[in-house]
Amino acid sequence: MDIERSGFGTTRDGQQVSLYKISNSSGAYITVTDYGASLVSVAVPDRDGKLTDVTLGYDSVTGYETYSGHLGAVIGRYGNRIEGGAFNLNGTDYQLALNEGGHNNLHSGPDGYEYRMWQTAVNEQNGCVAFSLHSPDGDQGFPGSLDVTVTYKFTEDNRVTLHYDAVCDKDTVVNMTNHSYFNLNGEGTGSIMDHELRIDADGYTPVDEFSIPYGTVDPVEGTPFDFRTAKVIGRDAGTECEQLAHTGGYDHNFALNGSGFREVVEAYSPKTGIAMTVTTDQPGVQFYAGNFIRDAVGKGGKVYHKNDGFCLETQHFPNAVNVLAFESPRLDAGERYSTTTCYAFSVK
Repeated sequence: MDIERSGFGTTRDGQQVSLYKISNSSGAYITVTDYGASLVSVAVPDRDGKLTDVTLGYDSVTGYETYSGHLGAVIGRYGNRIEGGAFNLNGTDYQLALNEGGHNNLHSGPDGYEYRMWQTAVNEQNGCVAFSLHSPDGDQGFPGSLDVTVTYKFTEDNRVTLHYDAVCDKDTVVNMTNHSYFNLNGEGTGSIMDHELRIDADGYTPVDEFSIPYGTVDPVEGTPFDFRTAKVIGRDAGTECEQLAHTGGYDHNFALNGSGFREVVEAYSPKTGIAMTVTTDQPGVQFYAGNFIRDAVGKGGKVYHKNDGFCLETQHFPNAVNVLAFESPRLDAGERYSTTTCYAFSVK
C-alpha cells in the first residue's frame, strides 16, 4: 500500500493540518486527516471502472471548522444523544453540555473529538494510519483520563476498516463512532433517496419529539423502518408516521440482529453499481438520511443539501447510559475498549 502525506490547511489557532492518502494497486484510495481523525474521501471504481468519491467532505480544514454536520468525523467520547445531558455512574451525577435544543447532549457537546488535532502514526506496509488522543479527566464532563486510538486501514479489495481502542484510569462511559456521509452515486451528485438499503434488524428504538428513545425495542415489521429486505430509501420516507415526523425523516437507531463481528447493512446505487456493506461488532446502527444538511460547500465547491448523503453510525443505543434495558456503554478503569467497523465496497 502507498501512503502519501500532504498539507490540509491551517486551523484558526494556527495549527498545521495534514491529509493522508492510502492507495491500493488499483488506484482506489481513501484520505484521512489528523484534524478530528476524520475520513475525508473514499474513491472506489464504479461498474465502468471510473473512480468515484462516495464520501461527503471538504477541500481543507477550513470546511471542517466552518460547517456543522460532523462530516467524516470520529465522534467521542460518547456518540449520539444523552437525555438532559446527564447520567449517574457509581452514585455520582455527571452533567454534560446541552448542545441540542437545550434538551440533549449530542455527540459529546460542542468540544467533540472531531474538533481536535490528533497524533499520527503511519504503517505503510499494512496500509494503516492511526490517530491517537488524550482526553483528560473531566473533559466534556466525563470522568477519567481516556487514551484513545482510532486506526484506519484500506485494503486491496477496497475495504475501509476502523478500529477503536481506548483505556481509562477511572470508571467511565464510552460510545465512539464515525459520522461519514456516503453517496454511492458520487459525492455532490444530489440525493441518496434512490439508493437501495438493507439493514439486518428486526427492531428499532422509537424516539420522542427530542429524539430520545422511549427505552423499548419495537418491531420494524409493518413500519417504514423495515429494511430487512432491500428497498429504495425514499420509498417509505414520505409516509405519514409520527416517528419520521419527530426526526424530519430517517434518523433512528436499529437494534441489529446477531452478535459478534457480522455483516449488518448493505447499500447499493443502481446508477453506479457501487455496493457498500457494513460489518461491525456493535449492537446498533444509526441510519441517518442527512435530513439537516444545509448548504454546506463541499469538495470542489459543490454544495451539499438535504438528503445528499446518508450515515450508518455503528454504536451502543442512544441514551444507553440512562436505560437499564439497553446494553451498557460503561468502561471500567483499566478495561480496554475495543471495537471494529468495516465498510467494504464492490460493484454489481
